[in-house]
Amino acid sequence: MDTKLFVESRKKIEDNCSKVIVGKEDVIDQILICLIASGHVLLEDLPGTGKTMLLRSFAKSIGTDFKRIQFTPDLLPSDLTGINYYNQKTGEFEFRKGPLFTNMVLADEINRAVPRSQSALLEAMEERQITVDGVTWKMESPYMVMATQNPVESYGTFPLPEAQLDRFFMRLKLGYMTREQEMSVMAREDSIKIVDSLKCVLDSAQLQKMQESFAKVQVSSEIAKYIMDIVDYTRKSSMLQCGVSVRASLALYKASQIYAAMNGRDYVIPEDVKKQARYVLVHRIALNTKTHMDNEAFVATMLEEVEVPLE
Repeated sequence: MDTKLFVESRKKIEDNCSKVIVGKEDVIDQILICLIASGHVLLEDLPGTGKTMLLRSFAKSIGTDFKRIQFTPDLLPSDLTGINYYNQKTGEFEFRKGPLFTNMVLADEINRAVPRSQSALLEAMEERQITVDGVTWKMESPYMVMATQNPVESYGTFPLPEAQLDRFFMRLKLGYMTREQEMSVMAREDSIKIVDSLKCVLDSAQLQKMQESFAKVQVSSEIAKYIMDIVDYTRKSSMLQCGVSVRASLALYKASQIYAAMNGRDYVIPEDVKKQARYVLVHRIALNTKTHMDNEAFVATMLEEVEVPLE
């Protein structure tokens, strides 16, 4: 398998998005992995760290249709999916598509909306379709939901239900820039102007080729067993309310393949799995109330305890 396209696309996307968000190449890589795997990304962090700007710059880099939705408590499901309205000129009902009908959806501050509105995303995220009044509408390809989320402890937020969290391929955190990086950003031109000036560096044909070819990356039986050992660890741990789903194991398998290809290899190594597990599994586990650690600490401990294959 030729991994040149994966390596070059990674570099192009990194360089383009880094014009807006400095020093976050790893997060940019993970978003690209989600896109290639036809997954969705949940970007969680405090307000003002550049979450929205990063996702806008990523959408510009791949040149697809893009729509942004600001989630608020009064947002209705029909505001997302669309509605059937009566056209007085024709005397018939017509369907007016909502903002979910696009290639890339930025669901900004998704946990500001009530659970009823959040649930309107479920069918679109999983089945790539939307059903309104008994009629099903297919979504165009590629289709990706990029959601930002403020920490649940913030005022006026509604925790995402587990069924919806599981539909996100990864959960990422941006974090603060270094002192030097932030000083350089302060002195440059406005980020909005930089985003508007970005060019498309990855066309739809290249993306489709990567989406169709990453499955050719070889995963040995030992690596597959290693992935299942990690998954089984979550299902047997007394510190968790329940283990991760089958969807999670499939996501970890795919993410490891794509990450290997982006590093110029046509085979997966244990380091690929360990790297991706931190992003793919962290939002899919629910700790018991008596467990005195957070999700990130649990995943880190798990990866230390699960035996790594030597070959």
